[in-house]
Parts: sequence; C-alpha cells; structure tokens
Amino acid sequence: MNETHPVIVIGAGPIGLAAAAHLLERGQEVRVLEAGRGPGAAIRQWGHIRLFSTWRWNIDAACRRLLGTPGDGYAGDWEAPRETRLPTGAELVEQYLEPLAAHPRLAPVISYGLRVTAVTRIQANGRGIDKTSTRGRDGSLFLVRTVTARGPEDLLARAVIDASGTWGNPNPVGRSGIAAIGETDARATGFVTSPLPDPLGAGREHFAGRTVLVLGSGHSAANTLISLGRLRQRHPDTRILWGLRGVANPIRLYGGGSADELPARGQLGTSLRRFVENGDIAILENVSISSLKRGDKLEVGLADGRQLEVDRVVPATGFRPDLSMLSELRLDLDEIVEAPRKLGPLIDPEFHSCGTVSAHGERILAHPEPDFYIAGMKSYGRAPTFLMATGYEQVRSIAAALAGDRDAADNLELQLPETGVCSTDLGGSCDTPAPGEQAAGCAAPEAEAKAESCCGPQPVSIGFATGTLHGHAELVGDQGK
Repeated sequence: MNETHPVIVIGAGPIGLAAAAHLLERGQEVRVLEAGRGPGAAIRQWGHIRLFSTWRWNIDAACRRLLGTPGDGYAGDWEAPRETRLPTGAELVEQYLEPLAAHPRLAPVISYGLRVTAVTRIQANGRGIDKTSTRGRDGSLFLVRTVTARGPEDLLARAVIDASGTWGNPNPVGRSGIAAIGETDARATGFVTSPLPDPLGAGREHFAGRTVLVLGSGHSAANTLISLGRLRQRHPDTRILWGLRGVANPIRLYGGGSADELPARGQLGTSLRRFVENGDIAILENVSISSLKRGDKLEVGLADGRQLEVDRVVPATGFRPDLSMLSELRLDLDEIVEAPRKLGPLIDPEFHSCGTVSAHGERILAHPEPDFYIAGMKSYGRAPTFLMATGYEQVRSIAAALAGDRDAADNLELQLPETGVCSTDLGGSCDTPAPGEQAAGCAAPEAEAKAESCCGPQPVSIGFATGTLHGHAELVGDQGK
C-alpha cells in the first residue's frame, strides 16, 4: 500500500530539488512542497550576495543529468554555467533552480504556496497515530498537514524528507539564546534588519550616514561588514560597529586567507581584516545584549552595563531549525546542536571550528521514525557551516536507501576544498568532547561516515550554510556564534 504514495520532499531549494531529482532517477514517486511562489524562495531574499564557491560545487549530479535529458517538448539544451564562475544567489536561482524546476519531469511534482505545519503518522484505515502510539506504527503512512490559499490540506506520503532549511527561523540577538527585552518591537519597526541586508543596493538609504551595529562572526556578518565598509568610503559619516560575543581572535575571524582553496572565501576574510585595520570598522568585544529600546535611535543595553545608541542592528547571529512541525515524530536529536544524534558530535562548533565533516548519508541521518529524514541546512541544526555539496551527497544516499539500494546508500564520496584554517591552527584540537561528555575522537561514530580526520577538507570557520560569501542558512544564513 505504501508504495502507491509518494515520497514528500519539503522545500524546493537546492537540496530539496536535488532529492527529487535523485528519487525520480530511481523511479520513485515524489512530490515537492514549497511554501514560496517559486524555487529557491529563501535564496531570492539574499540574491545580491555572491557565493564564495564556484558553480562546480553548486550543481548536483542528478540535477545536471536531468537538465541534459530531453522530454515532453524539452530539448535538453540547458547550458551549464562556467564552472569557475562565482554565482550570486539570484544567478543560482535564475540559471539553475528555475530551469531545473521547470523541467517537464520535475515541474509536475512541485506544488508552490503549500506551507507544511505538521508531520505525523496515520494508519490505512484513517486512524491517527501520535508520538506515543507504537502499535500499528510500522508500515503506517505519513500525514503531512499543509496550509494553502484554499485553507488546510492533508497529504499522505510513504516517506518524508525535510529540506526546508532554517532561513525563516533566525536566532535572537538577545543573550542566552532568547530574545532581548524589546527585541520583537525593534524587529517589527525595522531597527533590527534582516540577516542579509543590501547596504550598497536596495538598502542604501537605511545605512548611509548612520551608526550600524553588526552582530555575528560568520560569513553573513563578514559580507555585510565589507559592504558597509565600501558604503563608508562613499559616505564617511557612516559608523560601523562589529559586535562579538567573545574576545576577538584574528584567525577565527578572518579565516585561512591565501591558504583557502576557495580563493573568494579566503579573500572575504582578507578584505574584512583590511577594513578593520584601516579603522573603518570598530570591533566591540563581549557584546551580550539584554535589552533594545526604541526611540529616535535604538538604545542597546549590554549585560555588563554598557549602553550603545545605534540606528540599525544587523542580526547576523545565525539560525536554528524549526522543529515544531515535527513534534509528533520520534526523532533522535543531539541535545546540543539539534542535529541527528550521530551527526551532532561531528559538527558541534565548540569542538569543530573547521565547520564540516566527511561525507555522511542515510545511516547517519536516520531517526527512530522510519523513512523520515532531515536533510540540507536543517540537518545541521544550530551548527554554523554547511555546503551545498554536503547536502547533495546526503539526499543521494537517502534516495538510494528509499529505493532499496543499500550498497549505493552506504557508498559515500565527497571531496571539499581545503580552507587553510582548522581548529588545530587555533591552538586547540579537532577532537569532539572526551568520552563521558559526548563522544570520543573526531571520526564518525559509524563506519558509514568514513571520516579519516576532522581536520581534512573543511569549510572555513566563519562559514555559512550553502557556502556563500555572506555566510544560514540553507540556506540559508550565517550561524557564527
């Protein structure tokens, strides 16, 4: 019975569409649910940002094959962008995701304007199964509740891949992981901006000649700070403050520089450092925000008693997964980063400043809830760094497992460029917490991860979901702590 129902993929971003392409390639029924009006809806919101990784790293293999396949009036004449170019977010959507989503094999299975609000289980006879129900759970279907322009709608699926990302769930700017007093009002009135504003473009009038506090130490913060630095060259009365939660560590802040195998990523840190050293950007250490009070300007109260007066706060403080829609599923999540438990120790930023791990697939991402997976940026929970190539390998493995090809699901291969910086370069260790704290060693807890060392090819410590110049979260947004 289950085979007559599709695999539902939540999200039509790069990872969600890649999951659909791999499933279709294996002859599986699939349906993609997207809350936005088109593919890559979240990416469109930071379309002005240029990725630090070239096209080579940003196109999934199954998607490339699909785009080269004729059918139903489609000539299969998609021309792949030059591999050595660095696309912007807008170009990623226009030159890759839109043609992909319009392909005659993929277009019919994508539904736009459907926001998933809950995923649970249901028996064939229609009897509901909540999180506490064990009897009848094996072999049951998934019930996916959506909200549409027509009202609520329930859909059934034999498996679910949640590739919805984290963009819509940013971290608060307040201390201890909760919103600062007055933060909700400050966001609603525009004193706290989006995580990735455009100071040199559409947002120029909101930043030129103003005092701007940028919070965060990831690529989102770096990209915004560089844009503001360039804006200040044209409008010298612009004042730029860079708020850090701790004490500035140059290696952590600026990355691997010329040692980074993605030159644009290395250049990002180099450019940022130049603006700081030239005095265009002032670093504020130990910034822990307790309150925001709106007036003619925004009064920022810090936990140590300091008071700042600014015109804008840019919250490049990262994202966290929205798990509320999964509350009736049996998940096994790492209690620290809220990633799948086997993955959590490998990406915990407290111990892995490198930012990524070797290839990991279906076994590492599996939950006690059979045939349910979280993939893409959301699979990294609150961890800061994620590359699209990592997500592509995740969904390739998941699709193989759902199609019954265990060997292909377990045969993991992924090569990522070196960053030129790792936690050992910071005077520490790549190891995860000692046994008894969380896990021992930096290798994967399962052989399937095939991790030789957590200090192998990694993205830089100031990285961002999807590997962009700004920094997620996949996706997307920076999650520097």
